Amino acid sequence: MILASLSTLIWLLMLLWPAQAWRMNERLTADPGKTSDDAMTVLIPARNEADTLPTTLDALSRQKLPLAIRVLDDGSTDGTCAVAAAVPGLSLVVERVPEPPAGWMGKLWALQWGLRRVETEWLLLLDADIALEPGTLPVLLNKARAENLDFLSVMASPYGRGFWDCWLMPVFIYFFKWVYPFRLSNCPRSGVAAAAGGCVLTRRQVIEDIGGFDPFRGAVIDDCTLARAVKKRGFRTWIGVSRDVRMQRAHRFSQIWQMVVRTAYAQLAYSPLLLGACTLALAVVFLAPPVLFLIAPPPASLVAGVAWLLMMTSEIPIARFYGQWRFAGFFLPVAALLFLAMTWHSAFRYGLGIRTRWKGRSYSRRDFPGGPPR
Repeated sequence: MILASLSTLIWLLMLLWPAQAWRMNERLTADPGKTSDDAMTVLIPARNEADTLPTTLDALSRQKLPLAIRVLDDGSTDGTCAVAAAVPGLSLVVERVPEPPAGWMGKLWALQWGLRRVETEWLLLLDADIALEPGTLPVLLNKARAENLDFLSVMASPYGRGFWDCWLMPVFIYFFKWVYPFRLSNCPRSGVAAAAGGCVLTRRQVIEDIGGFDPFRGAVIDDCTLARAVKKRGFRTWIGVSRDVRMQRAHRFSQIWQMVVRTAYAQLAYSPLLLGACTLALAVVFLAPPVLFLIAPPPASLVAGVAWLLMMTSEIPIARFYGQWRFAGFFLPVAALLFLAMTWHSAFRYGLGIRTRWKGRSYSRRDFPGGPPR
């Protein structure tokens, strides 16, 4: 009864929390008729993205503003360079990036390499597998100018094909919003800072003022680390969601697993104590309600049922936004258990000396002595 009551109380407080992390209020909608005269440089780090890059570049060609696009080929072996160069109708430079020096994450090194030749006021950092609907960039620019923002990012919508992509990717965003409440991140007075690294619009001066990407060369969670540095310098940041910024590939279960394993233990600052606290929190908040509802006698089972109902309610906004079944939150305990297993896998791998793996590269703990940024 105590555990059921505690879980219910926590869910009530979470839903009533002024940050409203479970809502989807921070939205961006593209306007196909919107134009802009502002020149912009687009940096696209690409490693083996021959399948997705043509669509990304074609989508950029439909943005009604002057773009200088630099594709930064980070050691691709699938013909990424040739595919990018063949896309017509763009002011495009394709550049091979040298192998990252010791202590650098690959994507950050590619961005640092491309930053050298940026001359425009505005800079877009775009992943090679993110497609923008027509009018997205002019709307982003207009929002930046109208609200005096310096650093904006948009959480891309999942591709929406296949069971795991349709179910787990929105849940991933759901948990991300609890860890980094967008309302707090967008408040200049708050210490919370978050970004979605797939689509970031910023002023070139902002990146130069924080020293480029060099101070974060070893960051695993590079987007939020960057946002935190930007916000600490007094610049205004914004993060939101959009159906018009879309991932181009459906994530299989193994890909989602590796994506979470890549950053989960870094999110906990590589701390066994925080890992234990995270495990306890997920057990009390997400796992206890269904278990107690099924096995506990009344009235504890009824109280646990209320907690489960509140949990389901918390996912309704995100389920609606991404076209899920409205009561997909019924399965949140299963998703929480899966993400917890991924987090433990991340910690186990770190214990073996592997800091992270991504895009065919493995980064060991020995490569980052002295406590690298997360």
